[in-house]
Amino acid sequence: MPRAVSLHQVSKSYTPGVRVVQRLSLDIEPGEFLVLLGPSGCGKSTVLRMIAGLEEPTEGEVRLDGEYANHLAPAERHMAMVFQNYALYPTMNSGANIGFPLRIEDPGRDPRPRVEATARMLGIEDLLDRFPHQLSGGERQRVAMGRAIARHPSAFLMDEPLANLDAKLRSHLRAEIARLTRDLDVTTLYVTHDQAEAMSLGDRVAVLRGGVLQQLGTPRTVYALPENVFVAAFIGTPRINLLRGVVLAPLDGAMSIGLGRQALVLPEPLSPDHRLLRVQQGREVIVGLRSEAVRLARPTRARPGEVAISGLVEHVEFQGHEVLVHLDTGSQPALVPDLEAPRPVKRVGGRRRREGGVLDRLRLRGRAAGGLRAGPVVVLEHPADAEPGPPVGEARLPGDLIVRTTPDHALRPGMQVPLLVDLAHLFVFDHDGVRVSPAPSRLPDLEA
Repeated sequence: MPRAVSLHQVSKSYTPGVRVVQRLSLDIEPGEFLVLLGPSGCGKSTVLRMIAGLEEPTEGEVRLDGEYANHLAPAERHMAMVFQNYALYPTMNSGANIGFPLRIEDPGRDPRPRVEATARMLGIEDLLDRFPHQLSGGERQRVAMGRAIARHPSAFLMDEPLANLDAKLRSHLRAEIARLTRDLDVTTLYVTHDQAEAMSLGDRVAVLRGGVLQQLGTPRTVYALPENVFVAAFIGTPRINLLRGVVLAPLDGAMSIGLGRQALVLPEPLSPDHRLLRVQQGREVIVGLRSEAVRLARPTRARPGEVAISGLVEHVEFQGHEVLVHLDTGSQPALVPDLEAPRPVKRVGGRRRREGGVLDRLRLRGRAAGGLRAGPVVVLEHPADAEPGPPVGEARLPGDLIVRTTPDHALRPGMQVPLLVDLAHLFVFDHDGVRVSPAPSRLPDLEA
């Protein structure tokens, strides 16, 4: 059975020698909902436009239903596109906007029955006589989706259709899009930079970075087994904790991963995943820990596979149903390019000077005022495991570790708390950012 959409080694360049999309190969099955996910400027919309025929690939092949389609005009591809900015005709009411492509396809056919059926499907029957300026943002997007649905296309192409809406409305329309595409059983390619949309909508997620495909898999796989640091950092809220570490594998002792002032001691016998780390002996690695992989508890309450460290509470975020605790464990965070915001550069006296952000300015003010004081250090549960905090008067950046916990913990900045790290949810990436543990062989078990 041919793929609904197939890209083979597709590249796109607007400037000679500069590829916006680089040798992308991707197969989309009939009826599949595939999400293209990545930061702004990574080439997501360009891929969508090449599939729609609005852009011509510089290299490679686009195939639709198994047929070569590079030469086909957009009208010949029988696809419907939903844009971020609605793209409604301001002089037409909603009914005319939905029926416009039907009149173009078959001028002699009355579009009203299909327009009314589409409006009922979207719950906008009472909006058909209104013009775009009389509609809210969510209503306009429903009309734009109706215009696409009424055509009965072979595929939907959605280019960040919810980006201009508020958070509550985005959540509601997300559920509507999932229901509609499932009921219509139409192949859908959805572009977004919002990982929450990608995880909740997609049958599969394709993560792009700089025009290069980083990982393709189900939302569960992409979250649980990221292939590199970029994927791990881009997917997940709050963002995964990434710490710089060193693998220590002495001949006469237990293997561990040094994290600044503390270390994660790997229990013997080593698991198959941890044995993979021997080749990293003495090398710098990046340790990834999701916020749910660490919990606040005494070492005496450790479960199998958990190791103890401690942290100083820097900040507490109350979310209602949960609390996010920012901790200083004495580790050094690892930064990921394309995710960290660059600092603006100022030119002073003919010389370029990189200006620090708000945190840097606060740090300088704190030093000028005698330092930022965190208050007294209070040991919550286990004095023997307490680590000394930074000296009073020394300014610190926000904590290097974020832990998700329940609201029943009475925490405040300055408290020293014991932590337990679940090594089953420990990611280790090499110096180049490629995952070395867990092993790729765990992937089939996860999919099953």
